[in-house]
Formats: sequence, structure tokens, C-alpha cells
Amino acid sequence: MSDGRPSPATVAGQIVVTGLTKQYRNVRAVDDLSFAVQPGRVTGFLGPNGAGKTTTLRMLLNLVTPTAGRATIGGQRYADLAEPLRHVGAVLEASSAHKGRTGVNHLRVICAAAGLPARRADEVLALVGLTPAAKRKFKGYSLGMRQRLGIAAAMLGDPKVLVLDEPANGLDPEGIRWMRGFLKGLAAEGRTVLVSSHLLSEMQLLADDVVIIAAGRLIRQGPVDTVIGSMAHGGRVRVRTPQAEELATALAQQNAEVRRDEDGLLLVDGVDAPTVGRTALNAKVELHELTTERPDLEGVFLELTAGKADIR
Repeated sequence: MSDGRPSPATVAGQIVVTGLTKQYRNVRAVDDLSFAVQPGRVTGFLGPNGAGKTTTLRMLLNLVTPTAGRATIGGQRYADLAEPLRHVGAVLEASSAHKGRTGVNHLRVICAAAGLPARRADEVLALVGLTPAAKRKFKGYSLGMRQRLGIAAAMLGDPKVLVLDEPANGLDPEGIRWMRGFLKGLAAEGRTVLVSSHLLSEMQLLADDVVIIAAGRLIRQGPVDTVIGSMAHGGRVRVRTPQAEELATALAQQNAEVRRDEDGLLLVDGVDAPTVGRTALNAKVELHELTTERPDLEGVFLELTAGKADIR
């Protein structure tokens, strides 16, 4: 006999965004955006300032009404989920609570409102490492502690889906490392984890997949290694030489693309380091540095989103 809750298969399903659009008067914050987030993986949701990330997450959680399109969790809109706290945990900003209320009491209030057992407050505080601060008042919490408290609140219903917007804000290096292990552990349990962040080096360590947007539109999506490897240059060569003009001319004859950075280094695409070395030798050019740059997520992100940040 059904208890009225969605089936486990539905709860554990994908996040699917299809043609999602949000228009604010003269500003299109999100523009025909489509992507999917898979269970059992951590997906990084990336984009420059003003890309529409937070607006997208708010539409996913039924906090903002789309102009067009649809966002579903396990095949259902968030608004249609029975007891959503049991299915989706979300943190869109650092936890907010009454300044005079303790961390554990803050969580017990949420438990009471959601029909969850009060013991869950203590269980999730232990889960995020806040047990020693359980009886401290919220006004004494650091930003990092507030982030952990927000994650604890998101975990109260033992959800299958986690949606987190900049969860590492305010965390020190140890806290960021803890966050990485915590989220990877949740994904390893088969949960769906969607994380928005500006910490690109951390996303390369944390995420299995990435969704990159700019100006409200999808730019690239897929496994992290695939997205990094998709860039045409594969490995740029850095060259330092007192004879930059001579080397640049010789490399151009090898169909290489050469440009100078602000430090005077030559950045060479289209040929590998041994070819640059042979070209320099033949041209009798002295080399002070010859290094192959391996692409990383930060470099790929900057290249894909160049000039697309919203600076209004």
C-alpha cells in the first residue's frame, strides 16, 4: 500500500533542466538552458558573475517562476514533491537563524516543522563536525560554522539530492578539504550532488562532471577530464627568450600561433615543446625557459567564458 511518497527510483533520479528561461524586464538572466545532473556523481555548476547560476538554482527549487522551460528532480517539479525536505537538501546561502538560538535548537525547530524526529538534529551536527558547537548561540558562529550548519539543515531529511550554492564560502583550507570528502562521500552513496562554486581549482578536485554557463546559456557540459581535454591546444608551450621576435617569426613558419603575455613570455599553440626547441636551435635563438602548460579546469573555464561576465 502506497504512503503517498514518490517511489525510491523517482527520488533518486536525475536533475533535468529543459529549455529553462527567466526574463526580468530587459534582462534575460537564463536563456533556453538545458542540462542533466546524474545520481552518484558530483556535478560542478560553473559560470562567471551574472551567468545565471543562482537564478537557475532558485528556479529548480521553486523559489523563482520560470518564464519558460522546466526543471525537475527525479522526474517531478520541486513544488510537486511530497515532503521535499526528505528528498532534496539545499543551501543557497550561509545558514540564517535567530541570533540567540543554539545550533541544535535551530535544527530542532526545522525538525518539528518538517515532522522529523528531534534526534536528527544531533545526528546531522555530528555528520558535519559541529557537535562541540551544538549548544553555542548562532550569533557566535563563524561564517564557516554557519555554512556547516546550513549543510546540516539540508541533511535533516536524509535527502537523495543535494543542491549547494557556494558551500565552501568562509571555510578554511581544512574545512574545504572536509567539504570535498563529505560531498564525494554522499555521491558515492548514490546521491545526486549539484554544487555551484567559484573555486575552480577545488572544483577540479571535487567534481566528476561540470556544467559551464555564461550569459544564461550553456557553454559546455560533461565529465571534467573530457571538458578539459576538449580544448584544441591540449598543451600550450611557454617560452622565455631574449630573442622573442626572431623566435616568433621562425615559429610562424611552422604554422604555430604565438602571442606574448604581459610578462614577456611567448605562449605558443599548434606545436609541441620539442618542435619549439628545434626551431630555436635552427634559428640560433637562446632559450631561458621552455615549458609545456597542461590545461586545467581554470584555464579551460577562462577560455570558454572570456568576455562573457556580466559587469553591469
